[in-house]
Amino acid sequence: MFDQSPPTIPSEIDGFILVGGASKRMGRDKAKLKLGALDFIERVARAMAPVTRDLRLVSSRARSGPWPLPTVYDLYPDCGALGGIHAALSASRSPWTLIVACDLPFITTEFLALLVQARSASEAIVPIQADGRAQPLCALYKSQPCLKRASALLRSGERRVGALLERLDVRYIASEEYAHLPGAERLLFNVNSPTDYARASALEQAS
Repeated sequence: MFDQSPPTIPSEIDGFILVGGASKRMGRDKAKLKLGALDFIERVARAMAPVTRDLRLVSSRARSGPWPLPTVYDLYPDCGALGGIHAALSASRSPWTLIVACDLPFITTEFLALLVQARSASEAIVPIQADGRAQPLCALYKSQPCLKRASALLRSGERRVGALLERLDVRYIASEEYAHLPGAERLLFNVNSPTDYARASALEQAS
C-alpha cells in the first residue's frame, strides 16, 4: 500500500508514526479518521516512505486497522508522547529516527525532506510552528543520544516532551524556512478534537 522505493535524497533514517492511545479529546481513534480517500495513518505514511529506510507504527495499545505496517509498543505505559518517542528510539535500527504523529495529516514528503537535509551535528531537528511553538512530534532525532536522555527522563518520572528538547542540542527550523513549500500554512495543523477535524476537512475540500 505504501511506496517505500529507494529515497531520492541521502537517508539512513527509520520512520515511526505515533498512533497514540485512547484519543479522549476526539472521542474516537484518530488514526482511523479520514481526509478524502485516505485515513490519517495512510496520509502520514505516504509522506514519510520516500525519506525513510523502514516505517513502523508506535502505539500504547493493541489496535486493528488496514495498515500493512508493523507496530512497536510503549515500554513506559501511560507516559504520553514522551513514552512514544522513547519506544520509537528504542526500536530504531538507524542513526537517525524520524517521528511523526498521526494527527498531523497535512505533512508532506517535501517538508520532511527539508528536515532530513537539515540534519547535522545537532541531536534533533525540530520545526517551529507559525505560532512560535516547537513541534517535537514531527521531528528528526539522532537515535542513540536521544534515547539515552529520554530513558533517563522517564526513569525519573518526567513525562514532558519539552524536557527532552531542553536536554538536547536542537536545530530548530523556523517557519520562514519552509514557507515556500506548498500548503506551508497547514503542514503542522494538529487534529486533536472534533472541531479540529471539521476544520481539517474544510481545508482538504478547499485544496
